[in-house]
Amino acid sequence: MRIPPSRSRTVRGGTAAAAAAALVALGAVPALADETEPDLGVGKIAPVEGVQPGSSFSTPLTFLNKGTAEVPAVWVTYAVSPGLKADETHKNCAYYTVPSHDEMPESHVASCKIEQPLKPGVVYGTSKPVSVKALDSAFRDDLRVTIGTEEPDPGDGGAGEPVPGTGDPLTLDEKAPATDADRQNHPEPVAEAEVHAANTADFALTGAEATGKVGDKVTAEVTFANKGPARVQGDRDESVTTVDVRIPEGTSVVKAHGYCDKVTKTHYRCGTSQSWVDVNGGETYPFVLRVDKAVGRTTGEVTFTGQERPFDRNAANDTAQIVIETGKAESASGSTGSTGSTGGTGGSSSTGGSGSTGSTTTGGSGTTGTSGTTGSSSTGGAAPQTGTGGSLAATGADTGLPLAGMAAAAVAAGGGIVWAVRRRSATRQG
Repeated sequence: MRIPPSRSRTVRGGTAAAAAAALVALGAVPALADETEPDLGVGKIAPVEGVQPGSSFSTPLTFLNKGTAEVPAVWVTYAVSPGLKADETHKNCAYYTVPSHDEMPESHVASCKIEQPLKPGVVYGTSKPVSVKALDSAFRDDLRVTIGTEEPDPGDGGAGEPVPGTGDPLTLDEKAPATDADRQNHPEPVAEAEVHAANTADFALTGAEATGKVGDKVTAEVTFANKGPARVQGDRDESVTTVDVRIPEGTSVVKAHGYCDKVTKTHYRCGTSQSWVDVNGGETYPFVLRVDKAVGRTTGEVTFTGQERPFDRNAANDTAQIVIETGKAESASGSTGSTGSTGGTGGSSSTGGSGSTGSTTTGGSGTTGTSGTTGSSSTGGAAPQTGTGGSLAATGADTGLPLAGMAAAAVAAGGGIVWAVRRRSATRQG
């Protein structure tokens, strides 16, 4: 499901200023710029496939001055997504991290000042391929390279303090005069390539358990978590996954989580705040439910949907349940105790047992009643006896507690089962 604008991260401050600086860094032409602004291009970068987490890879980078004048110096910047980092540093480069902002994930940046002229119409390449390391969390990552004549501005989004590199400087070598094919291969001052690592990630769902009686409101928290080892970047501007929540019978939704859309009264579909999810990241979806009817133990199902997950090889935690104990409805069977009183004409405890005189013949008269035989005692009812309706007859007592009332008391005494609530450990992604 698409991430609604209201669910996105707060746009970081100074976006306009950062965007303007980025345009300059990428060699774009501002409205008031000099007409002779250099026309620089980055060569297209081939995708990198099958990288092993923990290993390094390198890729050649090429650049072209498509203008007519020599450019005395340039800034070459390369940025990688969180699953990657620079494998080696160069002393003419500064390294820093830009946190996630404006629906963009975190990135690790190397900004390098190359103080050598770039002749017009000549293809240049780095003296040696740039080396990048795939971290343990690498999976769906990317590499982005830009060239410009102005120093890139990290912006005011909380980027870390730039740290200078220590290795040999990054330099460019002249390759050959540009052909028409070279010009087509260097169309823009920026190029980007996907980097795919051979990794897996375990997406897991956790349900909830609660208890309540009719009219109560209970909260059930459903959780989605990425247990790793890979961080997962989904399709841009789409929830990284989608969670279907089915509401238990006998309950209704009072309040659903803001990331969840109503499909029907008993079916909700929940997205994620971003199109990516970090290791141990995820989402928690609390649902406030009202118990409308006592139906005993009632369950609803939680499942994944949305973007496919070929990387998730553990299906055991792909479903979960919401379990609500609503209590059992009062049984009408207790009213059958009134039938026991019909036997009182022949041998009810109050009639036959009224033998406070202890007369055996008085108690024995109960034998003339068909249902009173079990409630009668040869001792004149000296000990409590159980009638057919389940009530207890007390010796020497007056009219006993009505059977229906006793049944209701038994039901009340047997209620109150309490269930413990379980929990999850997400993720801007379908």
